[in-house]
Amino acid sequence: EAGEMSTVQEVNSRVRGIRAPVNLQGLAACISEQIGVKKPFKSVIDVSSGDPHKAGMPPISFIRQVMAVCLYPELLKEKSLPLDVRQRAQKLLDMCSGGSVGSYSTTSIGLPEVQKSISEFITRRDGGVLSHPEDIILTIGSQKGLSVFLNLLTSGEGKTQTGVLTPMPCPHTLPMLLDMTGLALVPYRLFEEQGWAVNLDELHRALEAGRVHCEPKAIYISNPGNPTGYVQDRETIEKVIRFAATNCLIILAEEVHQGSVYGQDKEFISYKKVLSEMGKTYAETMELVSFHSISTAYIGECGLRGGYMEVVNIDPAVKKCLNFTPSAPVLPQLALELSLNPPRPEDSSYNSYTQIHHIEDTLSQNAKRALEFLNRVEGMSCQPSMAGPFLYPRVHLPPHMVEEAKRLGVKADVLYCQRLLEEEGICVGAGCENGQEDKNYHIRHRYLLIDNKINQFHRSFCEAMLTG
Repeated sequence: EAGEMSTVQEVNSRVRGIRAPVNLQGLAACISEQIGVKKPFKSVIDVSSGDPHKAGMPPISFIRQVMAVCLYPELLKEKSLPLDVRQRAQKLLDMCSGGSVGSYSTTSIGLPEVQKSISEFITRRDGGVLSHPEDIILTIGSQKGLSVFLNLLTSGEGKTQTGVLTPMPCPHTLPMLLDMTGLALVPYRLFEEQGWAVNLDELHRALEAGRVHCEPKAIYISNPGNPTGYVQDRETIEKVIRFAATNCLIILAEEVHQGSVYGQDKEFISYKKVLSEMGKTYAETMELVSFHSISTAYIGECGLRGGYMEVVNIDPAVKKCLNFTPSAPVLPQLALELSLNPPRPEDSSYNSYTQIHHIEDTLSQNAKRALEFLNRVEGMSCQPSMAGPFLYPRVHLPPHMVEEAKRLGVKADVLYCQRLLEEEGICVGAGCENGQEDKNYHIRHRYLLIDNKINQFHRSFCEAMLTG
């Protein structure tokens, strides 16, 4: 007689151990179905993710036009499309095997012409610091690229398990990614009262604490910070590089929002550029992997999942391992090439492409207005954001609400987000998703939209909790 068995018993224990997502988006979908019947609002507004198009930002016409021609080459004959659009599409199609985006990428790490184009962009960005095409690896978004590299680091168990120093707060997908790849998360705190800056003393504290239970071998950096919007200056970057070099840590630099810096007197400086200017001792030996994608705020093509990583001073044997990864889809590679190499002043699409400057101005103004708004809400406070799509306000919750959350078996910030979604139709992210485990509760809010409903909800919710 066959014994009882359960599929869950056969599942990789590492996968079963992945921390569960809060899944407010699932609740949002359920609530959307109740609009007009059980809910008084007309729509659910999701500002929990860094998805600009979902929040209503229009796509860049030039990128979409060229992509349309690449998908349907008959449009090469369409005279109503700008000449440079058709020429650019033909150039991209010539990069593809068989002249079709339906073919596989010619190499597993990307189309050589796209690799070259990206390395030229990086060289321009970094003021002439050379980037080499063979160091560029095209990926299915920045997170997939990070996952591929993290898998190379995975080894050991218990005290020999590989650890990654990780900022708190961090991108909300990162803790699950580390779980999935079998790496230990070694948290280092970013201090809110310092504007979410990286603190060297805290890095040393975190490293020593991590060495008790694992072997830290890498440090993850988000610059500009996700979700904090903090932009690191040159001095900070130099300190982090020296710290990593002294302690034999690989630097994993996520720089997705490098093109959306709007803070006054702030500019993005890449880790690659600073490293190259610190002398041969660092520039020729320090291992660095940086990540970028087309999900950045001004382009916002999140759904295409196009990204790349640049590997610097990585052992050739390790680079060879990266050749074994499945090739990135062709279409996102082409979109990435377009986003990094926009029309030039002499091109016919140049004037229409300047819509991106309007988007830049709008996002900058929205960020400023949203910050002022949130700091006027009694019981909220928010540090200025210098870049990226998010504001990360602190929400001061009454003790009664914290107790209510304990009784219900959920975290207090999650309960707050659930109630805001249920009562006002606004979906924001809970700070615990970003690794906030202390009593300073936060929410993650995309500033494309700020609604006075938040002010009304926060006031009435806290009053109800205090009197309840």
